[in-house]
Amino acid sequence: MRAGEGRALVVRGEPGVGKTVLLDYLAGRASGCLVARAAGVQSEMELAFAALHQLCAPMLDHAESLPVPQREALWTAFGISAGPVPDRFLVGLAVLGLLSEAAGERPLICVVDDQQWLDHASAQAFGFAARRLAAEPVGLVFATRVPGEDVAGLPELVVEGLAEDDAAVLLESVLTGLTGPLDAQVRDRIIADTHGNPLALLELPRGLTPAQLTGGFGVSSAVPLDGRIEESFGRQLEALPRQTQRLVQLAAADPTGDPVLVWRAAGRLAIGAGAAGPAAEAGLAEFGARVRFRHPLVRSAAYRSASVQTRQELHGALAEATDPAADPDRRAWHRAQAAPGPDEEVAAELEQSAGRAQRRGGLAAAAAFLEQSTRLTLDPARRAQRALAAAQAKHQAGALDAALGLLAIAQAGPLDELQRARGDLLRAQIAFASTHGRDAPPLMLSAAKQLEALDIGLARETYLEAFTAALFVGRLSPAVGDVARAARMAPAPLAPARAPDLLLDGLALLVTEGYAAGTPALRRALLTFRSQDISAEEGLSWLWLAERAAMAVWDDETWHILASRHVKLAREAGALSELPLAVRSRILLHTHAGELQQGAALIAEARAVADATGTQLGPYGALGVAAWRGHEAEATELIQATMDGVTSRGEGRGVTTGYAAALLYNGLGHYDKALAAAELVCEYDDIGVLGWSLTELVEAAVRSGQPARASDALQRLSETTRASGTDWAVGTEARSRALLSEGETAENFYREAIERLGRTRMRPAVARAHLLYGEWLRRENRRRDARAELRTAHGLFTTMGIEAFAERARRELLATGDTVRKRTVETVSELTAQEAYIARLAAGGRTNVEIGAQLFLSTRTVEWHLSKVYAKLGVGSRRELRRALASLGQADPQA
Repeated sequence: MRAGEGRALVVRGEPGVGKTVLLDYLAGRASGCLVARAAGVQSEMELAFAALHQLCAPMLDHAESLPVPQREALWTAFGISAGPVPDRFLVGLAVLGLLSEAAGERPLICVVDDQQWLDHASAQAFGFAARRLAAEPVGLVFATRVPGEDVAGLPELVVEGLAEDDAAVLLESVLTGLTGPLDAQVRDRIIADTHGNPLALLELPRGLTPAQLTGGFGVSSAVPLDGRIEESFGRQLEALPRQTQRLVQLAAADPTGDPVLVWRAAGRLAIGAGAAGPAAEAGLAEFGARVRFRHPLVRSAAYRSASVQTRQELHGALAEATDPAADPDRRAWHRAQAAPGPDEEVAAELEQSAGRAQRRGGLAAAAAFLEQSTRLTLDPARRAQRALAAAQAKHQAGALDAALGLLAIAQAGPLDELQRARGDLLRAQIAFASTHGRDAPPLMLSAAKQLEALDIGLARETYLEAFTAALFVGRLSPAVGDVARAARMAPAPLAPARAPDLLLDGLALLVTEGYAAGTPALRRALLTFRSQDISAEEGLSWLWLAERAAMAVWDDETWHILASRHVKLAREAGALSELPLAVRSRILLHTHAGELQQGAALIAEARAVADATGTQLGPYGALGVAAWRGHEAEATELIQATMDGVTSRGEGRGVTTGYAAALLYNGLGHYDKALAAAELVCEYDDIGVLGWSLTELVEAAVRSGQPARASDALQRLSETTRASGTDWAVGTEARSRALLSEGETAENFYREAIERLGRTRMRPAVARAHLLYGEWLRRENRRRDARAELRTAHGLFTTMGIEAFAERARRELLATGDTVRKRTVETVSELTAQEAYIARLAAGGRTNVEIGAQLFLSTRTVEWHLSKVYAKLGVGSRRELRRALASLGQADPQA
């Protein structure tokens, strides 16, 4: 870290093994470094960003240097200012930037103890930052009993018990003065039972009589080691005066460690100041500038030692001592723990706390408050309503099993029709979030039908959700048709139709009545999406579906506009959970436009987002690039990985990899394999991909000598292209018809294809038209004409990096008697994928701050990567970088 590189480490071990001591040792050895500390507290796990605020509060003056979206997300998360709910990953990026800025003058060591007890929001932000440390002198060290999912996979240091000889020395030091000579067998038994755990060796003998120790009785137990250590602390607590016990129990019920608050509450319980002395003398707890326990197990033992009634009294005193204006949420939590039974006033207060947590992005905290509110609600209808709200919050927080449990409570209560329909919708959304599998579409369809008579707007949105779910299920279910037929019967929107309403009507018509009927309706919807100033929420909800519609009606310009807007909205809103889907659609567009370098560059971003968010989506973008390039080994591996992933998740969309396989094999000239792959995927009308797959099927069938199969595919293709009438559609159909035609008719179709496709963004489609025309001309013995077309095709393919098709054109040129050098696209092979992407962004005018925000890196890490890029390319400025990349054909990935 002192050398300028960030590091993260998870120190893992059982309670009492010495993790906290190691953190203290690290902090003590960090001379010349800043040290920041935080610790998870079990009773504070429901308070959003509590641990994160512990760590970051001393360095918040550096937040002014953060990009505005990150700074605002952090302020909102900490409740410093009001704002839209911040995306949890944007908060993580803000924390990464804050740590990097704080380490600007000297290295920063951050130690986080008891990671297993961090509140959910803090754990996510810490885990995000830990995985992104690179060129900032920041060390982030976690101590934990069992690593949570947020730090899983980080480097680990496993701390185990002491070796037998060292354990014996430590045990002898404790027993001196407690007992007489210890029998060797008893000593060995204690060491074996404790597995050399230092805290166990120190604590278990305390409170045992000399007879128990010398005889060995009372040491061995079936109770887990941490339970036995806690029992030992419990025995030591029992030996304290009654008032001291009560004071320690009170401190255990307060997670803040604020002595002013504890003493204020103690006064309400008539506990005097003298009660603190015996606890300090016993080495169990200190009541100084902070309230500190010797070990978390002391806190746990103290809290467990209190009866239920005593705990309620303790929390009641703490609630009274907590300022309702400064800390209303903590006060509400204490009041909830103090309530002996249902209490509507406290339940309502918890509901308000949930709203505040939700506005700060603390979804898990909001869910916990609502769950407690449900527990304290007596009125059955209100209890069911709050349980439904708690279930929705649990779903948003990703706690799907807990959400289902609360949903069951809600649906067992007296819900009204709208609430019951919302509950069914939530069950469907949970099913979709769980697997993207076949269970979700029928559940969503049922909910949509219920909502028709209750909330038309929500019903129509639910039908759109059902369409999305059905498209993911694909051929595994007849759900697309079911959804379309039901949506056709749905009531019209009450207000003037919005873009999503038109999209629903268009999709339903396309599926039920065919392309001739549905395409005009979808074109109207797409025009509205292009021109209407839709909200960010609507855009993030429905743009992916609108892009699929644009693909289905062969509208390349609208696809480009919507895909660009989708990525822009996701980035600006910090909606990182939505960004992988948006980026993947943009990659698909780049590949069809022949911009493989830009597509490959965006793959680096998609992987960065997936790594940061844990999103599980098939590698469709990388697969598309590999298929167009004709890299058979890479593409085959990606096809298998995609199929394995979607099968395990229950998705049916993975069969669209058949399109990529057909494209790959047509490029390589393996027409029988291309035919088999294309026929498989064309069995199902995958909206947006069917037309492309049919095009591959026509070419593969013709080249395999099976014109009848090609003719059938052409007939299906023409249903989509003629309804569209765009240059992309008509040009594609003309190219396919030419393959099945002869003489002048074929030539006219080839020329029409070249002319029409030349007016689109789809440069590979133009190049393929030149290739097919050249191949036809050669077979017609018109070698000079063939060479002209084949040279054009070869040049276009080579420039775009479409290597297999370029090789196919080269072989045809050789067959005409022409000589052509085998060429490959030049690449910046010295640069890693991430370095190449950063270089293009920098050359395109992005600042280091903008690049960092886009790739989830700190500004310092971007600078570090750029310094390596400059060294590898032998340049010293961004101007020289632009020239170097331009000379190598490396364009800026406009996304």
